[in-house]
Amino acid sequence: MELSEESIHDVIHPTAAFGTQQPSRAQRQNVEEDPPSWESSLLNPKNRIDSLEIPDSPLWTIDGCTAYGAQLYATPLFFKSMPPLRMDVYIPEPTKLPLAVREVLDVDVVFHTRDKHRISWLGLTRHIVRILHFWAKQMEDPREIYHNMPFGSRILLRNLPMNIADAVVMTVPAHHLEAQLHTLPSLQQCWAAEIKDYPPTLDLGELTYISQIHDSVSLVMINNKPWIFKALTSDSKYLYHELRKLLTIPPHPNVMSRPAHLITKKCSFGEKAVVLGFTLEYHVHGSLRDLIPFLRLHGRVSLQQQTKWSVQLASALVHLRTIPGMFYPDLRLDNIVLSASDDIVMVDFEQRGVWCEFAAPEINAIEYVRMIAVDKEISPAISDKYSKILEAMVPGWEFMTEGEDYIWPNTGYNIAWTALTPTEQEACEVYMLGRVLWCIFEGKSAPQRGAVWLSYRFEPVVEFPGFTSTPGPIRDLIRRCTSGAQPGLSSLIVREGNQLVLRRLEHTGLSTPEQVQETAKQFWSQEVEASGHWLAARAEGIAKGDWNENYYNRPMLKAVLAELETYARTLADGAS
Repeated sequence: MELSEESIHDVIHPTAAFGTQQPSRAQRQNVEEDPPSWESSLLNPKNRIDSLEIPDSPLWTIDGCTAYGAQLYATPLFFKSMPPLRMDVYIPEPTKLPLAVREVLDVDVVFHTRDKHRISWLGLTRHIVRILHFWAKQMEDPREIYHNMPFGSRILLRNLPMNIADAVVMTVPAHHLEAQLHTLPSLQQCWAAEIKDYPPTLDLGELTYISQIHDSVSLVMINNKPWIFKALTSDSKYLYHELRKLLTIPPHPNVMSRPAHLITKKCSFGEKAVVLGFTLEYHVHGSLRDLIPFLRLHGRVSLQQQTKWSVQLASALVHLRTIPGMFYPDLRLDNIVLSASDDIVMVDFEQRGVWCEFAAPEINAIEYVRMIAVDKEISPAISDKYSKILEAMVPGWEFMTEGEDYIWPNTGYNIAWTALTPTEQEACEVYMLGRVLWCIFEGKSAPQRGAVWLSYRFEPVVEFPGFTSTPGPIRDLIRRCTSGAQPGLSSLIVREGNQLVLRRLEHTGLSTPEQVQETAKQFWSQEVEASGHWLAARAEGIAKGDWNENYYNRPMLKAVLAELETYARTLADGAS
């Protein structure tokens, strides 16, 4: 699985992750450039944005955006109330906009920022609100924008001009999404052997939209009570997979409860009523990702609370491990919410997985192979080589990646986790649990700073595997849980403002985009090579019958829970 120097460029695609990379201000000052013509100069009034002030009575607001900044959650304000129709705004590829436009509109900040509070002040958000406001004001009744539009349709900005009157705005119906969706009788027929009891159904029109929390989660009201509405605007197979899991998981106080309602909507064609999504209990405190560092900052979290949450989390994972075929691949603070009773609740059972800096090295090794195997931009010889490696681990893996439709029967769509034995899966869950325990006791959003596409509201100053406030016995437990941890990309590259820079040259202005890309290229080529060696050793060990399924000798979940419970009792005895 070693790659030649000529092949590295085909395998590693830094442009996706480093699309917003620009020369620093100091670097631009040292480069002689031809002066812009009057036609393109920002001194020319026609090339300047006249204002970024939000109108006094705006017709739209933006609730957030996806991590890459090209899809924004637009909420119309000209309805007294409306259901969650999810017509997001899509803008031209941000990295292809002129540099002057990107700077004026803070486009590169939007690339790595996604929540409403942090994007609301950015130039791009304000400019889009003004464009939408101008567009809607030209209509006799802007509510017609949503008339007979399928759920998940799009408002598309074909351009992003300085003059809002020159913007080309169009709507794109999502008929393709309707074609993917199933009716309730269809799902009942698929799952007849597993599920007998279903939640009641509600029409989408019975929900009142409040806000978009993130891509798949809306806050809605039903009969004056707030609920979470879970729905996807693409890849509906993950929605139905999660629904099936939630309807079959035995109850546990720290695992998300069964859906309360199935939400249906009549399609534009054929009049069939499809299942769009489902509702879940709303936990007003939100996820631990931003909550834990906030509580820590204000001295409002105790060691007893941190220990209680850790025991609850380990207990939930032990519970899930008793379910045949069950694994939890996306353990991070984003997917742990705090209930009104101050207890943690695990959410998100799509089983898509977590990005590489959270995942165990065993998972990453297989994920790198999968990413290369499915990459359409590399040479067929390389992709075929890695496809064969995957086929040996997960026969028929390609059927797990093809298409967006939900096809039954299936066991899910996570190739890396499917490739592992139950013991290997548990060892990987323990690894993620160790990382989360570090976050809980250190009061951080994540083990590392967000290097590329994501920034945290509270970036960690001390990063894993460093410790500042974790008690000694818990430190030892975390180290054993995270055995096999390797430095991630953020150990070499960090974001400084809107720029990606070499970590060793942070705050110096000396890092260049070429250095950053070369460093990333070398990092990923080494990661792929190391993964190849590990997978080869695994295949050989399995063939010989002497493979250690707990390769890094981590404690198992029951042992972790027992240690946490013992520590909790020690704290209680000390307090008494």
